[in-house]
Amino acid sequence: MERGLLWLPLLIIFFWLAWQGSQEYQKVEAYRTWAEQFDRAKYDIYAVLGQKDNDITWGKPTAKGLIQLQTFSLVDVQEIQLLVDGKLVNLQSPPERGRSIELEFILTDTTNSVKVPFTEIPLAAEWGKFLQNFLTQVTD
Repeated sequence: MERGLLWLPLLIIFFWLAWQGSQEYQKVEAYRTWAEQFDRAKYDIYAVLGQKDNDITWGKPTAKGLIQLQTFSLVDVQEIQLLVDGKLVNLQSPPERGRSIELEFILTDTTNSVKVPFTEIPLAAEWGKFLQNFLTQVTD
């Protein structure tokens, strides 16, 4: 009986890890299906992002699907900025570390901006550079 009590926490941890893996798999599968409609897309634990022509769509992944989807046009974007820990950083030479990473799209017709969270600084910087180049091509 003592051995059973020692193994019980390990069994509970195993089932919890299996459940967590199942939840993450469902998120990734929902993203995979959603991402097929875009030219370029990204997934991480904070947000999904997709680009189709001039339109950017982003939202939050859950096991039941993507929620809080928002779409805006790159034509309406005045500037794209990379924020690390709430501070503006250069897209060409981003810092190596940071806790809060966001790509901010400043819209021209309003005072609002759209902030898309990222988990990795290099990924956010690459998206920022790509979309900035795309934005200059659209406005030319």
